[in-house]
Amino acid sequence: MDHGSMNGMNMAPSSNSTSTMGAMGHKKKMMMHMSFYWGKNAEILFNGWPGTHTGMYVLSLIFVFLLAFFVEGFSRSRFVKDNGRNAVVSGVVLTLLHTLRMGLAYLVMLAVMSFNAGVFIAAIAGHAIGFLVFGTRVFIKGSQDPGKSSDLHPISC
Repeated sequence: MDHGSMNGMNMAPSSNSTSTMGAMGHKKKMMMHMSFYWGKNAEILFNGWPGTHTGMYVLSLIFVFLLAFFVEGFSRSRFVKDNGRNAVVSGVVLTLLHTLRMGLAYLVMLAVMSFNAGVFIAAIAGHAIGFLVFGTRVFIKGSQDPGKSSDLHPISC
């Protein structure tokens, strides 16, 4: 029985398989991790990114952190004021905010699916710091309407 396939479809290439010839004629080994691992040699969101350089890996961790931070920010935003604004305009603004929030949330999810432990920690830290800044009253000056904490509904899994 071939453990690398299911119903005739390859699930993930093994560490000793090779892909097709690259642009330079070199064979490139492909490997997809199926468990968490530590290391800077990861592929996050895009083919070949961040590469093997430590600086690019750190930049990718900052990018994932900011994505998660902004997901929390958009989840608790109050961009639409209840001052008699046109309902259609308010609906379009809320739809655009929801679309942006979900797009960022899916990017964070895909980055975490790289199974790199550093990316996972960066995503969790981004959500935690984002919640601290946007979801608690630690950094909020003045009083807020207790009945409405944000424009968008909470994200539910």
